[in-house]
Amino acid sequence: MADLDLRGQRVLVAGLAVTGRAVVAALAACAAQGRGPSAVVTLDARAPDADLADAAQVDLGAVDLVVASPGWPPSAPVLAEAARRGIPVWSEVELAWRLRVDRSAGGGPAPWLVLTGTNGKTTTVGMLAAILAAAGERGPAVGNVGAAVLEAATDPTNDVLAVELSSFQLHFTHTMAAQAAAVLNIAVDHVDWHGSFEAYVADKARIFAGVEVACVYPVGDERVEGLVRDADVAEGAHAVGFTLGAPGPGRFGVVDGILVDRAFHAPAGDPSRAGFAAELATLEDLAHLAGPDARVAGHVVADALAAAALARAHGVGEAAVRDGLRSYRPGAHRIEHVATVGAVRYVDDSKATNGHAAAASLAAFAAGSVVWIAGGLAKGARFDDLVLARADRLRAVVLIGVDQTPWREALGRHAPSIPVVSIDPTDTGTVMNRAVSQARRLARPGDTVLLAPASASMDQFSSYTHRGEAFVDAVADLGTGDRAAADG
Repeated sequence: MADLDLRGQRVLVAGLAVTGRAVVAALAACAAQGRGPSAVVTLDARAPDADLADAAQVDLGAVDLVVASPGWPPSAPVLAEAARRGIPVWSEVELAWRLRVDRSAGGGPAPWLVLTGTNGKTTTVGMLAAILAAAGERGPAVGNVGAAVLEAATDPTNDVLAVELSSFQLHFTHTMAAQAAAVLNIAVDHVDWHGSFEAYVADKARIFAGVEVACVYPVGDERVEGLVRDADVAEGAHAVGFTLGAPGPGRFGVVDGILVDRAFHAPAGDPSRAGFAAELATLEDLAHLAGPDARVAGHVVADALAAAALARAHGVGEAAVRDGLRSYRPGAHRIEHVATVGAVRYVDDSKATNGHAAAASLAAFAAGSVVWIAGGLAKGARFDDLVLARADRLRAVVLIGVDQTPWREALGRHAPSIPVVSIDPTDTGTVMNRAVSQARRLARPGDTVLLAPASASMDQFSSYTHRGEAFVDAVADLGTGDRAAADG
């Protein structure tokens, strides 16, 4: 392992779910090497094997370091008090960075290719991992998806890491310096956790600190461009933009249906550099990711360009980008055609957990053709902009979740003529069956019933996956239909 020495330190691990258990295991490994902490205390009211269940039991006077799971906001009393006392608070990601091991193949620790964003993170990191695999490198997708970062960072067989990070994970991450990092987009989200949108943006910005090769950003997004300009990066690091149009020098983009690289296509001193670009892939290579209308959505192309930029910053060749994008397959619950029943399509986009993602999902359908199942845990968000932008797509709306007031207000202001049906949230076990039944009643032949909630799931489901599975099951209960799982 790295040379982090925790001897004599007393560590509090806040949260004992997947992340917390990875932290405890890593600290035990340090102890086995003679440089672990003198005491590790775990705190979690929901874990029966935690040392403490109540934060009031914690004696911060006997704590030198806190490692917090991402579900714990900075406003949590034990974390806020630790910060007030000057006790360091680390994320699992921070601990992973400090415990990185050298690669068994040599050359020091595996570099990190890191990305964040309000939407598109999981798709992009999956594309990136596929590209790295096509290049013959062991580069798993980890972090907010897949294995814990700690497990991957302490595995000497990894050549490089494709790391997806949420704003929660970034908040208590202080010293990470990625080889390349990307912010895909920023929209209002998780205001309840961060306390304000400005604090949310500031935590996203942490991903660019210390970047060695490239800060990747969407061209034209002034907020993200500002984060790149303000980033304190290593000498020689470049700003690399991506765009759906023709790219300027130092950028990635699309020319005549071809994804091209004008940033890493030639050495910096090559006098012919400005006159050509490297061809990476075509839109046809992404055809398997097309939406219900058989078109590859712009946000999917943008994700592919961001993944390509990160991979190219790492030195991956053009052919591997193409082959990786061809081989990539998305996970479930992402604009997935579930079935057609009575000439009505049922589409599962439970992964659309915020307004930005739901807007992209709705954009894939014709005007007036969507019965939209929306709602859940709003996380402090408002939905006026979303409804205003996509009201033209709607036939009707079915509201689920316990947080329906902001939805009713936005729909009343910006789509008063659209029928809205509210599902009583008190019987959680049947909520999706009742929602799908109401949606079927409202839909006409040729319409689409779309689950794109624009909200978190934890009010009535254990995860967006659980919510999507409930939708699939509810559709199956409508009748046999023509069930058709789709790649998109």
